[in-house]
Amino acid sequence: MAVSPPDSFPPRKRRPGYFFPDKNENLLHSLLLLSKEISSFLPHEFLLRRTSASAIRKTRLLSVLFEDLLQSSAPVFPPSAALCFEELFLLIQRIKSLLEDCFNSSNTWLLIQSQSVSASFHDITLELSTILDVFPAGAGNPLNLCRDVRELVGLIRKQCFKEKGAYHLDPEDEVLRQQVLEMLETIKEEIVPDHSKLAHIFESLGLRDSAGCRDEMESLEEEVVKQTDPNSKSRVVALIGLVRYGKCVLYGASTPSSGGFRRSRWSKSASFDLNHVPADFRCPISLDLMRDPVVVATGQTYDRQSIVQWIESGHETCPKTGQRLAHTGLIPNKGLYNTIAAWCREQRIPFEPAAETVVKSNGGARVGGVNKAALEATKMTVSFLTGRLADEQPVEMANRIVHELRVLAKTDSDSRSCIAEAGALPLLVKFLGSEQPSLQVNAVTTILNLSILEANKTRIMETDGVLNGVIEVLRSGATWEAKGNAAATIFSLTGVYAYKKKLGRKTRVVKGLVELARHGPAGSKRDAMLAILNLTGDRESVLKLIEAGVVEMAAQVMSCGGGGVLTEDAVTILEMVVKKGGLMAVAAAYNVIHVLAVAALREGSDRARESAAATLVNMCRKGGSEMVAALAAVPGVERVIWEIMGMGGTARGRRKAATLLRLLRRWAAGLDDGQEHRGDDTSTTNVDMISVAAATSSTTSTRIILPG
Repeated sequence: MAVSPPDSFPPRKRRPGYFFPDKNENLLHSLLLLSKEISSFLPHEFLLRRTSASAIRKTRLLSVLFEDLLQSSAPVFPPSAALCFEELFLLIQRIKSLLEDCFNSSNTWLLIQSQSVSASFHDITLELSTILDVFPAGAGNPLNLCRDVRELVGLIRKQCFKEKGAYHLDPEDEVLRQQVLEMLETIKEEIVPDHSKLAHIFESLGLRDSAGCRDEMESLEEEVVKQTDPNSKSRVVALIGLVRYGKCVLYGASTPSSGGFRRSRWSKSASFDLNHVPADFRCPISLDLMRDPVVVATGQTYDRQSIVQWIESGHETCPKTGQRLAHTGLIPNKGLYNTIAAWCREQRIPFEPAAETVVKSNGGARVGGVNKAALEATKMTVSFLTGRLADEQPVEMANRIVHELRVLAKTDSDSRSCIAEAGALPLLVKFLGSEQPSLQVNAVTTILNLSILEANKTRIMETDGVLNGVIEVLRSGATWEAKGNAAATIFSLTGVYAYKKKLGRKTRVVKGLVELARHGPAGSKRDAMLAILNLTGDRESVLKLIEAGVVEMAAQVMSCGGGGVLTEDAVTILEMVVKKGGLMAVAAAYNVIHVLAVAALREGSDRARESAAATLVNMCRKGGSEMVAALAAVPGVERVIWEIMGMGGTARGRRKAATLLRLLRRWAAGLDDGQEHRGDDTSTTNVDMISVAAATSSTTSTRIILPG
């Protein structure tokens, strides 16, 4: 079928420039190696068979020419030949690049772009024809070519001449392309595709099982990053939705293969679970990968969209530390952005600043340029999965379906909304108590991913059994991963103030979080500590945390944290507990003064030092001279405070250190000025304080062995 070339191709990232050797002999040798490499290629298995085969065949014939020239006795080539060699080198490099692009590309995207790709191959043929027209292989035989090779060059020239007209598409490819485009349109109109037609398309594209579909979606996700044209990005996203839907309805839900590799001739990248994002790359509010990290006035980093929503909803405090924001300005964290971007490239995860798109209430096209077909395909996929889950399924099949929902819920806000609206939450409840660890993990992680969407937090809190099921996983989950993801779900829910108060008053929640923070591995421990930190914003919740042993937990983490991010979290928790908990908190913290001074004030990061200094100031002011005396007894503490004051750190940390030093100096001078802050704690004597501290230590925790 003859068609006219498209006016323009979708823009792609530019390739680096090509370089060729400066000497004819070296250039010929490079041409021979390059042409033989392409000659070893096989035509594309499913698409553009004739086009790719023609390019490979022409290159294989040219390799005979280069081999003969290298064996030629001609000492010097004419200038016209040298120029042709250079042009041929560039041209064959382009052939190789184009073939590699075809082999590496997603098959569905290659099909959609088949006209553009065929036009590119046609352009190469025209250029090759022009080069061969001036190539000195005729009269006089200046290159000393044998007769067979001269005839071969003439044959290639004739083939190129025949193809000078309009380029031709493979009829089967064009029919298949139209079928895919029509199917996307039917999906956009909310019409479920005919499964037999879908099966034919997938078979023709080589998508014959779940693993092949997963690989195809990975390739499409990479293609999203490559495309700069919004319309092209939109179409690729629609194709991802189509492949995901086809994968589920044709081959069923499936768990990813462990350590599997993409089936590509050119690249073999290990599959990756997006749920394993490093904690420092996740937004403390949404728990999702930060696409646009920004720093607020307290020095904490959040994803721009999440913190903007937090501020616009009326909050005036930092979500993580609870401190009042001095201003609402946001500073881009370019260093973290570059680090996240580099990590995503290594893991082959699409990464770009993500502006959330919104679906119009009337069901119209999406704002933000995303093809409506993607949304409707997601709805159809979710409907199919939840329908299957509603039926009685064997445990293994249920696990596969829940895992599919887990991965889909991680994708974007639309998927989270679709899953919740389809009634998945009540279906997931029964799997929270599953005896199969992987099913329990998949169920609680799906709920975690759903909770990222603000509207779903209410659904989770109000759907019978969901919250209790999550709490039960937190307390007695089968694995640390399940417990950690349950803690992360609690953290996500506490983003709503009313839910923060409700959850903080539940003894099971508080005890579960403290126990996980005390005994869990690093990842689960931090999930629990972030949730605890969110609860410390409410005074009544703080009292429950103290009863559950949060102070002793923080001391234990500080003693073993090695000055890292866990130490920062532990000190920040202790700061908020002391600030909100009054005398009870100070009494409970009396025995951890040494840990604060050594593990945080002396060895911690700038952030940990700041929080430690602020905590010690509050303790000394509320606890009186005995507290100051306990701090003064720590060896070298005054020198450490001087270092904080004079060697950088945060401005707040320096101010708190100066206040701490003044308290120590006045105590040393015999001035009973420890209780500078007088309020509800003035009725309790310092002797009473020490008595309470001793009682609290003996009844609520195992004694902490402090470093010497």
